Amino acid sequence: QVQLVESGGGLVQAGGSLKLSCAASGIIFRLHVMGWYRQAPGKQSELVATISSRGTTNYADAVQGRFTVSRDNEKNTVYLQMNSLKPEDTAVYYCNANLFHDYWGQGTQVTVSS
Repeated sequence: QVQLVESGGGLVQAGGSLKLSCAASGIIFRLHVMGWYRQAPGKQSELVATISSRGTTNYADAVQGRFTVSRDNEKNTVYLQMNSLKPEDTAVYYCNANLFHDYWGQGTQVTVSS
């Protein structure tokens, strides 16, 4: 059974930082592209960042230079370090694992107050 479990969300003031974690089980983690997506109220889900099995990263323009995605293949965990947070970063953040199938976590709420 595949499980992706996010943690680290919460309430933070604008300009602050949070670090999200996503622990994976039931997959060969090191082979998967891992990603973070987010969905704000009333908006469609959007890509935040991805990291390939080789560590190549990709970021949405809105978070480039503020967010950093990383992975620890020994711990089967992907991280999202979020700095200089803005109110528009408020959303539910979801972890994704992709190889031949898409797997999703349950999401973690990030709220940035102005």
